[in-house]
Amino acid sequence: MVDVTRRILLSGTAASVAMVGMGKSGRAFAATPRSNQPDTEWRYYAADQANTRYSPLEQINAANFGDLEVAWSFKTDVLGARKEYQFESTPLLIKGRLFTTAGSRRDCVAIDAATGELLWMHRMDEGLRAENAPRQLSGHGVSYWTDGTKERILYVTIGYQLIALDAATGIPDPAFGNNGIVDLKQDFDQTIDLVNSDVGLHSTPLVVRDVVVVGAAHTAGDVPATRKNVKGYVRGFDVRTGKRKWIFHTIPRKGEFGYDTWLDGDAEIAGNCGAWAQMSADEELGLVYIPVELPTGDEMGLFRRGDALFGESLVAVDLETGVRKWHYQFVHHGLWDRDVPCAPILCDIPVHGKIVKALAQPTKQAFLYVLDRATGKPIWPIVERKVPAGDVPGEWYSPTQPVPTKPPAYDSQGVTIDDLIDFTPELRAQAVELIKNYRIGPLFTPPTLSKPGSWGTINNPGVQGGTNWPGGCYDPDTHMVYVYSKTQPSVMGIIANSDPKVSDYPYVHGIDGRKPRAQTAMGSETGGGAALRRLPPPSGAKGPPPGVLAVQGLPLLKPPYGRITAIDLTKGDLAWQIAHGETPDNVRNHPLLKGKKIPRTGRPGNLGPLCTKTLVICGEAGFYTNEYGVRGAMLRAYDKATGEEKGAVYMPAPQSGSPMTYMLKGRQYIVVAIGGGNYSAELVAFRLPGMA
Repeated sequence: MVDVTRRILLSGTAASVAMVGMGKSGRAFAATPRSNQPDTEWRYYAADQANTRYSPLEQINAANFGDLEVAWSFKTDVLGARKEYQFESTPLLIKGRLFTTAGSRRDCVAIDAATGELLWMHRMDEGLRAENAPRQLSGHGVSYWTDGTKERILYVTIGYQLIALDAATGIPDPAFGNNGIVDLKQDFDQTIDLVNSDVGLHSTPLVVRDVVVVGAAHTAGDVPATRKNVKGYVRGFDVRTGKRKWIFHTIPRKGEFGYDTWLDGDAEIAGNCGAWAQMSADEELGLVYIPVELPTGDEMGLFRRGDALFGESLVAVDLETGVRKWHYQFVHHGLWDRDVPCAPILCDIPVHGKIVKALAQPTKQAFLYVLDRATGKPIWPIVERKVPAGDVPGEWYSPTQPVPTKPPAYDSQGVTIDDLIDFTPELRAQAVELIKNYRIGPLFTPPTLSKPGSWGTINNPGVQGGTNWPGGCYDPDTHMVYVYSKTQPSVMGIIANSDPKVSDYPYVHGIDGRKPRAQTAMGSETGGGAALRRLPPPSGAKGPPPGVLAVQGLPLLKPPYGRITAIDLTKGDLAWQIAHGETPDNVRNHPLLKGKKIPRTGRPGNLGPLCTKTLVICGEAGFYTNEYGVRGAMLRAYDKATGEEKGAVYMPAPQSGSPMTYMLKGRQYIVVAIGGGNYSAELVAFRLPGMA
């Protein structure tokens, strides 16, 4: 294993661009004077410990957003042995320096925030340990700690090691762990293989006071290799020494709270149940909020019978001890892969004339669960509603699921005839015919056995949500949450497994007659079923292959395919909702839609918005081709009070990491990670032109 630090001082790595005269919007603009506002910082992945992704800056506003130009860009191609295309990081900004992970090896870099110049780089060559890791590529970024004198940058490597670096030099802190390294595969309350074990992390650690909290993630997918996988425990470490302070068993041990929610001793054997998402914390209350995924496996609960805490729960633990203070389970014995995907947003909101310390949790099921963050009690009633059972032999089904009375769902849920594509009567008729081969129903309709003519259950939202890992943002002035979501269903079919080399489960996710495929390492939560969608149709079959939810190449469900919703937490209502993202090329240019005026549909993806004093800012997912034949995506800004679009600027590739913003030397910057398709990862900084 090689630990290398490079301090690199380069000139000309990025060019500043300044223009005066005509803005991109086509209107004349005057040179904008530098602001007298002091420099700001962005010290956490989502701006603060509360995960608000909010900034009060307003130099960039509705009047000038369309005039933004690229100040600098930072390509990550040389970081790692191969290029990266899935760049999910949001950098931190401290004292004029940006810190982030980047590249396919997950190097840690410091960048001059005004010019994009590389200041230093730290890399870990972990060999087979990284090659075999379940969570690859650059991850979500880094964390920061200071005592006012010392400054440390902390991140988790691909091979699941916690690193502490001097923020000024990038050199590992010799007082932390073993020369700056804590091996997260050790001191884990379980014995695991240091090279081959299925555990890692792509999220950032959470730093609160002098404690570093680290979660765990596993191989993404819905055909688990074994029910006895690594358990995804969460730990707190001393930020100065790297010594473990506490551990929270996300799968309870015998005698611990929650153990009796598992039937027949299943908790002894089950694995996963990690916290792969970002976390948030209330330093005043001394609580850390841990979003927990499912135990093994995502759509088969054969070996985790019962409600099986703390699967698909939010758990509040004491910052100093890791002791559970409260929990709320959003899905009982989940069969839909609805892991809690992102950090809850901490918000102080008015309730019955009093300001309540609350939190708002976006979810894959497109419900925003709003709880009292001190107690875990719902702000508005959440009722247990009866749900249907499935037909998988040996499966355990919860008779009820929790459904919020407020706010209402912010994306479509379940599938009915009315949800099907309706651009033309012919397309609707074909969609109606297609769904005859599947089970449809409301949100909690369970996966079903797949067989010819009945390939499984159409699940909406699909395995990726709804909302996924980027989460939402929050305006503390208006108590409004803004969240992106997508309408993208998936098929959940269960088949008998005849190949023990693939999985030790008797039943796995799949399509009847098709051999299940093993999970593969992923950079992030990518959902399952991709391999199934590439399978050819059975001999003599008409229409799309089983598992392909498309009609003549068009999405089965009607748009919007991607949307941003404003949710008013003073009332528990939806304030506005807009389609986010230009209509995809295959819809705009489809021959069956020629001559029809299709409103903007939005595009599906995993996106996180940014909220400023007046705007909600979010880049598009996926590519589209504009009227000039240029392929790319747009960074769009909306009036945060109304949802009206106020401006957009071109990006050569989609948003892949959530945007952040800062003021530096009188100029406001917006920085966002982009990449995808054949465009490799890049960090792009925008600012206004023509400034003195």
